[in-house]
Amino acid sequence: MIEKATGRSDWRVAVVLGSGLSDLAASLVAADPIPFSHIEGMPSSGVPGHAGALFAGDVGDTPTLIFAGRVHLYEGRDMTEVTYPVRAAIGAGCEVVVLTNAAGGIDPSLEVGAPCLISDHLNLTGRTPLFGPNDDSAGPRFLDLSDVYDKELRTLAKDLDRGLDEGVYAGLLGPTYETPAEVRMLRALGADLVGMSTVNEAIAARYLKTRVLGISVVSNLAAGLSPTPLSHEEVSAAGQKAAARLESLLRGILVKL
Repeated sequence: MIEKATGRSDWRVAVVLGSGLSDLAASLVAADPIPFSHIEGMPSSGVPGHAGALFAGDVGDTPTLIFAGRVHLYEGRDMTEVTYPVRAAIGAGCEVVVLTNAAGGIDPSLEVGAPCLISDHLNLTGRTPLFGPNDDSAGPRFLDLSDVYDKELRTLAKDLDRGLDEGVYAGLLGPTYETPAEVRMLRALGADLVGMSTVNEAIAARYLKTRVLGISVVSNLAAGLSPTPLSHEEVSAAGQKAAARLESLLRGILVKL
């Protein structure tokens, strides 16, 4: 449990750092990392670029949990494991969840290596964290997803970084990158970004009545738009390029919450 691992139960904001972004945790919170393996129930990722540690401390006056890394469905994890960090953070008091990821740019106007706000999503994983019997005391059987990504939080982010783009994120199962034909399909469906995480975490957070902010780092142009083959190394490099700008944005948001 988060409270036992951190010795506190007054947490207000949780941040999940995606591929290639784990190094931001130590920049934002001056605290020793707590390995996921030291937290009861917390699954550890086997994907490069996901450190697998929790950084817990104050950013300004905001008690903040920063998860350096996540697990994915494509690792063979079940939905309980994929959403565990978000659910545990909310159980520890968090009222806002910030989900970050590395994403392919379907809209060619998006800048590679830059953060982009998520305005909405397409859940194309074929899964949902709400599948199965419902606990009516926790949340509704039929969840309204009209406003998954909080408008006020997106406005706050834009006030802090006037150059931010925003777009619709398509979440797929992975681990393969999309084919050019799939990218054309996603564009026709209205997607601007594509990745392999985030959507189910966002659904779980909204189910538990928590505000969500989503931020993608555009790691590459999607298949058919990029002149080079796609690779995880490219994703990590984009995360490093975006680090300073994303750190400034996250710090500004956290301080104001």
